Amino acid sequence: VSVRSGARVSMPGMMDTVLNLGLNDETVVGLGQLDKLERFAWDSYRRFLTMYSNVVMGMNVSLLEIELEDLKAAKGYELDTELSTADLKALTEKYKKQIQLSTGKSFPTDAYEQLWGSISAVFRSWNSPRALTYRELNSYPNDWGTAVNVQAMVFGNRGDDCATGVAFTRNPSTGEKKFFGEFLVNAQGEDVVAGLRTPHAVSKEDSKGNGGSLEELMPSAYAELVSIYQKLEKHYRDMQDIEFTIESGKLWMLQTRNGKRTAKAALRIACEMIDEKLISETEALMRISAQSLDQLLHPTLDTNSEKTILTKGLPASPGGATGGIVFSSEDAVKANESGQKSILVRIETSPEDIEGMIKANGVLTTRGGMTSHAAVVARGMGKCCVAGAGDIDIDYNKRELRVKGYLLKQGDTITLDGSTGEVYLGEVKTIEPELDEYFHRIMKVADSTRRLSVRTNADTPQDAEAARRFGAEGIGLCRTEHMFFGADRIDVMRRMILAENREERLAALSDLLPMQRSDFAGLFQAMKGLPVTIRLLDPPLHEFLPHTDDECEELAKRIEVPLEKLKLKVRSLHEFNPMLGHRGCRLGITYPEVYRMQVRAIAEAAVAVNKEGLAVEPEIMVPLVATAGEIQILREHILSEVREVESELKVKIKCTIGTMIELPRAALKAADIAEHADFFSFGTNDLTQTVLGLSRDDSGRFLGTYVSQGIFAQDPFQSLDQAGVGELVAMAVKSAKSVKPSMKLGVCGEHGGDPDSIKFFDSIGLNYVSCSPYRVPIARLAAAQAKIQNAEKMST
Repeated sequence: VSVRSGARVSMPGMMDTVLNLGLNDETVVGLGQLDKLERFAWDSYRRFLTMYSNVVMGMNVSLLEIELEDLKAAKGYELDTELSTADLKALTEKYKKQIQLSTGKSFPTDAYEQLWGSISAVFRSWNSPRALTYRELNSYPNDWGTAVNVQAMVFGNRGDDCATGVAFTRNPSTGEKKFFGEFLVNAQGEDVVAGLRTPHAVSKEDSKGNGGSLEELMPSAYAELVSIYQKLEKHYRDMQDIEFTIESGKLWMLQTRNGKRTAKAALRIACEMIDEKLISETEALMRISAQSLDQLLHPTLDTNSEKTILTKGLPASPGGATGGIVFSSEDAVKANESGQKSILVRIETSPEDIEGMIKANGVLTTRGGMTSHAAVVARGMGKCCVAGAGDIDIDYNKRELRVKGYLLKQGDTITLDGSTGEVYLGEVKTIEPELDEYFHRIMKVADSTRRLSVRTNADTPQDAEAARRFGAEGIGLCRTEHMFFGADRIDVMRRMILAENREERLAALSDLLPMQRSDFAGLFQAMKGLPVTIRLLDPPLHEFLPHTDDECEELAKRIEVPLEKLKLKVRSLHEFNPMLGHRGCRLGITYPEVYRMQVRAIAEAAVAVNKEGLAVEPEIMVPLVATAGEIQILREHILSEVREVESELKVKIKCTIGTMIELPRAALKAADIAEHADFFSFGTNDLTQTVLGLSRDDSGRFLGTYVSQGIFAQDPFQSLDQAGVGELVAMAVKSAKSVKPSMKLGVCGEHGGDPDSIKFFDSIGLNYVSCSPYRVPIARLAAAQAKIQNAEKMST
């Protein structure tokens, strides 16, 4: 029998399996007597010893692989030489001795002991590090658990009229409606998935007519497989990932499941299934992972740039990826932690490589096909992958590879093209992505479905224009402090900070005014009349000053300020906890001229752009408000400055004034603050920090442990803590609407691009979410899915 997992979602390669269970020194003889296939029986026994000792007994399986290699070397065999029955009998004896030596236990001969050992091992594998990592990557709850299936074996390794394979009812990389699969003659399932042998194409067309396809070698089984896959897809109304075995010419179906696919394939499949009347538009929206759209929005390789090709493998998962070579999962993790991009290069990947695959920029294997572990897992996570690049010779010990006369060592840069399978030396130029008709069609359906508006966080016209291309409906957060760090501005800002009196401060601010006016005009022009929310200066002033003695000395000379005066100012502005210090609205109240300069720049820019024919109504946002008194005072300052500009320019300026809710007290006293605000924007990044008492910059050291131990379901800085932070947001929304029922309410933290958080924001009645430009399509689709899910929840 085989012992397999049965989780509620597909987790390819993450859960353990044991095949050929029940074999021992007696039953292997009986199996060999059936149809006189003695070699097949001993080959199956060897496989069982390998899997059981590894999965159940926890043995390092490479110790058995060494026994196999030593036997072949002693006999003078090539690596791919098929072992004789006598060889296999000798090898199984060596295996049993090595198992006893390594584990201190004899290999169990009792079938029921084998069975319960395997069942326990499969249950345990639910909590293996690789399974935990995979669930964390895909946001699958740990408490789902798994079943264990025990089923009779069918054998694909009984001879040349046997085979095993994996197939998809449509192409999982492109979405093309075309049967796509691979198989091996005289093999078992792990041979295909592990990539130990290079598989052949199922269809004659994909095999390029070389006579090695399943369609040509076993036409009857192939015809039946085609008939079955068509029934399965029609029944499940989704692309299927199927596994099959042919035993002595007879086709057996092992399993079917909804297939992992790239985002590009998901969009095409959804659109074409709508046209085929298999699914509705609503079902199509719910089929696509919003988070997966991120795969489509990043640059790909420029086909016209100069390249030095090293080799070509199989285009296992599309996209382009550049990085330094690493040969182990651990080294990929280390590279990521040090901020370096890497390409994980392996002979073949195994489930234990999952963390390295996540952290690497791309994956390259020398063995395996389009349905190997590396290919399937990489496609599921949207990771660029080239598989089966057989020209590459890897030496793990020396940490180097050789390919067509090139010697490359760990750290050397290579580039993968997962769409063509090509591998290049060094870094290759990239180009901006082109979004196809299927993307635009699904986005159109999503836009007609969603209730929430989607804005972007943007500080430059370039970011704003990128966000507009992705469908942003305005700017929900412009962080003005980012505008002061340019080389031509930072010293002017420093002069303002170092001013000893108001007059000196105003002089510096007058130099900053035209720069800010130009900044805001550029944003208004880029957004072409769409709403733009501008947050007034937020960070503490010390962030703009140098920190080291050398930097202070250089700055003092450049702006002609005494060095001691500069150092004294740096010391005086130092804060032990700047996040809760002299920043935000506290700066605006202490130094009102700073905010007044920014307001004047906003107003004058709006007037200038209005004259160009664009209707601009700026939304001016005050940060870090905790009390109604703060917003009341600053609202008067802002309106006063706007009236002065109106008087000077003899125009009327339309603008609204609101605040960012990012402190617990502000959320609790939202009704009082709403009396003096036209809109609220929830700054959930800082609100998460202040509610949970976590530093976003430092908590990464332990948050992973908190997530793995179930204290937090997810990292609260990536997905909103709905029970805590979310409860405060919901209370604030309710309080604000009790004072101003039609008040505009949005969110501008990074949670505005997280699908789970968006579902929550839709449920509590926010008007919009705002996120970084490249997450806008994710938010658009997630907002549509949120409306559908929340409507279904209300109806039940």
